Amino acid sequence: MAGHILVLNTGSSSIKYELVDVETHERPAGGLVERIGEETGRLIHRTGDGPPYVRERPFPGHGEGLDAMMEAFAAAGPELAPVAVGHRIVHGGTRFTEAVLIDDDVIAAIEELAPLAPLHNPVNLTGVRVARKAFPGVPQVAVFDTAFHRTLPPEAYTYAVPREWGVRRFGFHGTSCAYVSRRAAAFLRRDLADLNLIVLHLGNGASATAISGGRSIDTSMGMTPLEGLVMGTRSGDIDPALTGYLARVNGLDAQQVEHALAHHSGLLALTGTRDMREVRARDDDTARSALAIYTRRIRKYVGAYYALLGRVDAIVFTGGVGEHDTATRAESLTGLDRLGITVDPALNQAGTAGERLISPAGAEVPVLVIPTDEEWEIARQAHALVQPTSGHPSVQGDVPA
Repeated sequence: MAGHILVLNTGSSSIKYELVDVETHERPAGGLVERIGEETGRLIHRTGDGPPYVRERPFPGHGEGLDAMMEAFAAAGPELAPVAVGHRIVHGGTRFTEAVLIDDDVIAAIEELAPLAPLHNPVNLTGVRVARKAFPGVPQVAVFDTAFHRTLPPEAYTYAVPREWGVRRFGFHGTSCAYVSRRAAAFLRRDLADLNLIVLHLGNGASATAISGGRSIDTSMGMTPLEGLVMGTRSGDIDPALTGYLARVNGLDAQQVEHALAHHSGLLALTGTRDMREVRARDDDTARSALAIYTRRIRKYVGAYYALLGRVDAIVFTGGVGEHDTATRAESLTGLDRLGITVDPALNQAGTAGERLISPAGAEVPVLVIPTDEEWEIARQAHALVQPTSGHPSVQGDVPA
């Protein structure tokens, strides 16, 4: 199906959007609405090489942010007439293991899954509702972050808890993992089916994923995006007894503890800010301690996934922190030389953009930086679903150069 797909990636406090033509690789417009719900917000809308269209004002909620996006297209172009709209949906549970066309039943099912991703599924659905109203009759496609991890084996997704609880690991950042794993294979000029990768998606949300032959075999995020690495406002791994302890000692109920672990923990709890750039700019013991905690957790997961994979063909950094923070990349892999994992200081600090190698020439385990492109991956999966000869997206798929 020729034409542009509008991709909506509605996050907990931001909206990324882009117009994508999967067949021609054209991307005529895209933008970001950020700091939703804060005192000051900003919209940046880009078309071609000209100056961006920028508006700064509060966006109380995601509805207002999406309205601002529509205003930007109307004011700065291009004409917004998508052939399909692809939506990032964080949690698909066990029901959704691949992209699906959205109807009322799908919306109801995503709503039912909201307790598993309370920061994301509800705002993802806001984007769906606005787009359905704005583009009646245009196919809407849900692309699920959890779907990539449908290949987790039972020993990876099963928690050692009573079975009647009905809980399990799902994993997240699946669209990012799908994209960067294919790009890593292309960069290395190898078949993805023959590669063992460790993907480190480091941003405000952060995860580590072990990928064998294009299939997820383990991942650090769990039933919700709270488990695993230290993140911007999320704690990552903790002792499960913490909730009961805080109830007894501090009088906090389960909902209060869960809210604190998701919104007031991670780097924010350790340093007072969730922004890694601000932490790196400081020179005090609190910041240094937080960075040691943050990178040690990553290193711990790298070692664990090396053991699970048995052989690692590349480690891939992606996400805002993974792509731009040279110190985090170096510190996260410090001391792993015996495993064949090293970072070349000059290559790591070269300041170049795009896909690149940051390990020494001839290193046993290449270390790569691959900028993620979740919008492209969402468009690719949406296109595969709505084109006339519809088929399910393949593992390899089409990847822009």
